[in-house]
Amino acid sequence: MKLQKLFAAVLCAATPLAYAATDTLDEIVVTARRIAQPLKRSLISATVITQQDIRKSQAVDAAAILRSVVGVEIDQSGGVGKTTSLHLRGTNATHTLILLDGVRISSATNGSTSIQELMLDQIERIEVVRGNASSLYGSEAIGGVVQIFTKRGRGVPALNMNVGMGNRGTQRLAAGFGGATENTDFNVQASAFKTDGVSAINPARFPGANPDKDGYKNTSLSANVRHAFNSDHSLAATAFNSQGRNQYDNTVTPTDNNTNQTQVSKFSLSSDNRLGDIWQSHLQLAQGTDDTQTFLNGQLDLANGAMFKTSNQQLTWENMLQLGTHTLLNLGVENLTQTVTSDVAFTTKKRKVDSLFMGYTGYYGLHQIQINLRQDSYSDFGRSNTGLLGYAYAINDVWRATASMGTAFKAPTLNDLFYPFTNFGGGWTYAGNPNLQPEHSRNRELGLHYTEDVHRFDAAYFDNRISNLITGNNLPAFMVVNLGEARIDGVELSYAGQFGDTGIKAALTSQNPRNAGTGQALIRRARQHGSIGLSQQFSGWQVGGEWQHSGSRPDANLSTGLPVTLPGYNVINLTAGYAINKNLKLSLRADNLTNQNNATAYGYNPLGRTLFAGLSYQQ
Repeated sequence: MKLQKLFAAVLCAATPLAYAATDTLDEIVVTARRIAQPLKRSLISATVITQQDIRKSQAVDAAAILRSVVGVEIDQSGGVGKTTSLHLRGTNATHTLILLDGVRISSATNGSTSIQELMLDQIERIEVVRGNASSLYGSEAIGGVVQIFTKRGRGVPALNMNVGMGNRGTQRLAAGFGGATENTDFNVQASAFKTDGVSAINPARFPGANPDKDGYKNTSLSANVRHAFNSDHSLAATAFNSQGRNQYDNTVTPTDNNTNQTQVSKFSLSSDNRLGDIWQSHLQLAQGTDDTQTFLNGQLDLANGAMFKTSNQQLTWENMLQLGTHTLLNLGVENLTQTVTSDVAFTTKKRKVDSLFMGYTGYYGLHQIQINLRQDSYSDFGRSNTGLLGYAYAINDVWRATASMGTAFKAPTLNDLFYPFTNFGGGWTYAGNPNLQPEHSRNRELGLHYTEDVHRFDAAYFDNRISNLITGNNLPAFMVVNLGEARIDGVELSYAGQFGDTGIKAALTSQNPRNAGTGQALIRRARQHGSIGLSQQFSGWQVGGEWQHSGSRPDANLSTGLPVTLPGYNVINLTAGYAINKNLKLSLRADNLTNQNNATAYGYNPLGRTLFAGLSYQQ
């Protein structure tokens, strides 16, 4: 009976399709080992953003709420819906793997994930895992993994609705219906968002830029259903689609109207089966898509490459074996096929990746061990082998020390490998390099962790060394090559706790992201950044405040390529919520209350002060 209960808990959290969620600090994390475990027992540094956190924040998109997570830096090219990059522990934007319910939704051409298209109305939970995780998930996980879980149905089927508006013509509308019957749970969510925004590029920096406002519109839909035939076997299906239309500026033609349309979608089918007393199987077939089209004055901009669509077809079979009371083995195989459809004549438009992975977790009294191994075989450049070894020692009931070392890699993109020789005029040319090799990383980490009741403190020292960096040389005749090394070391401190009706969260990252050869700092990454948040509950009201800080960051001028410095900033955000009755809640949010210039990319305008008011209904 104990074994059955253990497997039920593992099954509920071992995949993105079902997991146990609570609003306490005794949180469950899945991403840190592909199998559910209490967050306080994770050997890899991790943060969980719960549904309660999302509701309290009243933020619009995933990028907004991730800004406050320790180790995370966000840069955005002009506000909501504009190109958004996430830097985790000082690594490049393409060094973080972003998963949606366990599915890759990234572009195989530029290597990025359109995180700006992921609205919080569709999201139930986010897990951020920091440090090398390629031995768990393969390419890109040099800085870590961000896994986003869409909303699931629980409890009595009920309706929910949200409506709101703010300055700069901002409007938000969302509605959903979900719940569970005896054997089936389901959920459907739909949302729409629009804003007039601000001029994306600052005309004071680039006099040729269009000074008009650059708006953004998004419509999103998610749906899922899961049916349990009995306690041993279930089937589930999930679907997600987000479509954004974004206006943007260029630096030389102020009369041109530039827009792009990006669609991020995902569909999956999965089967969970208990095949023996100690054997739990999870089989998933999925497809994640990134489809971007660029328009110039209402027409496809075919002169500069207008259509880039990536289909990530993913088949995963994962098997969890309970070898003993305190030992768990995870074995899996995965096939990924990435196919590109584009008006650019790539010499190769498809790649296949076959992967084998295993994980072992063992508890031996006060000691805990985690081992992960993975091999990824690519059709276009060969194999990459990665591994992780982690150890934890329970000092006492509340303090724990951890140490880990791991390797990771990033595969070259299809742009890097196969983009055809292109002459953009003015002496500028670009060409891919089919002889590129993957980037490789070695990360070492030491941690100290405290967990007691509603208090959690984490401290970690990390040292990440990245070799074989993929970059360009011989400007303006741009050829992609493997050149140079980077080293990023630093310290992370984070705390979350509750004192009666008062909640406190704090995060601080001190890091040194640099070129290992020259010592030059990596662009758009600060040496120090952090946040402090307070929340207070009283008489039906819930109020909160947050201070976000970032030090100065190096960047480059878009037009000249010359180095520039982005100034540091201190931003204050405020939130308030009032429960009108048990079903109806009023919410208020003010971002950047003092109207700081918190630009995160040189030449691009920040949004400045923003105000938003909303009304939510939960049946």
